[in-house]
Amino acid sequence: MSQSTSLKAVFILSVLGTLFSGTLSYIELFSGGGYSCPAPGTPGTIFGYPACVYGFFMFLVLTIVSGLGVFGQNKKG
Repeated sequence: MSQSTSLKAVFILSVLGTLFSGTLSYIELFSGGGYSCPAPGTPGTIFGYPACVYGFFMFLVLTIVSGLGVFGQNKKG
């Protein structure tokens, strides 16, 4: 597998992860689930926020970095 193909695969998987974790984060924070969120330190939370919120930001960073690699690579030739 070439570097270009691997980078494209990482980009596609990170976009899918961003969409999935973004959906879960939205449901947890802005629907009825956000109002019943457990207190900080409760199992399933990190500093009072659901783990999917942190996953969203990690996937978002991965999407941006791999996207810059994929689309920057196309400009080189």
